[in-house]
Amino acid sequence: MKPAILMVDVDGVVVRPTNPLGWSADIERDLGIPAAALQSRFFQVHWADVIHGRAGLRERLGGVLAEIAPHVSCETLIRYWFQGDADLDANLLTQIAKVRATGVAVHLATVQEHERAAWLWNDLGLRDHFDDMHYAADLGASKPSQAFYAAVEQRVGRRGSAIAFVDDSERNVQAARERGWQAALWTSGASLPTLLPGLMHAGREVG
Repeated sequence: MKPAILMVDVDGVVVRPTNPLGWSADIERDLGIPAAALQSRFFQVHWADVIHGRAGLRERLGGVLAEIAPHVSCETLIRYWFQGDADLDANLLTQIAKVRATGVAVHLATVQEHERAAWLWNDLGLRDHFDDMHYAADLGASKPSQAFYAAVEQRVGRRGSAIAFVDDSERNVQAARERGWQAALWTSGASLPTLLPGLMHAGREVG
């Protein structure tokens, strides 16, 4: 059956870091922020609250920067982070456009906090390529939790059998399959029609 909606992951699928080693690979050289300290003091301690919408990014990041890099503002780090993790996969976006042309809605299903989600959608322009975005901080759950997939289904008003999904994490793909989604593992250069043959085929939508 042809799915009604294609859900697409963001990081590692639609968007990749400009530096293959990651957006923070040169952060100590460029901004003078110790990468290990940022990881241990911010991401390990605060990220779960931020990514699930229980705390704001700047609220938690500001205090950490004051301790490990007081010369760097939240604004400076956030701009560096977002712009360093913003390499769009043009080939995939071309495939997305062809899928949308067949009448299948294409949404983003991603683990983001509020600020980067808005930046991706508006500033990076993903709103020009996708019909909607569902993200962790807004849903209060993240992949691969079943709560994430259930919340997305509720938002779109469709059963899992009506949803196709691509993600670069095997755990996330498996969790989606457990909900009944038509899920496939994405690798760079892959073909959506090959991964999900029903996408481009005529047929009754389910759900």
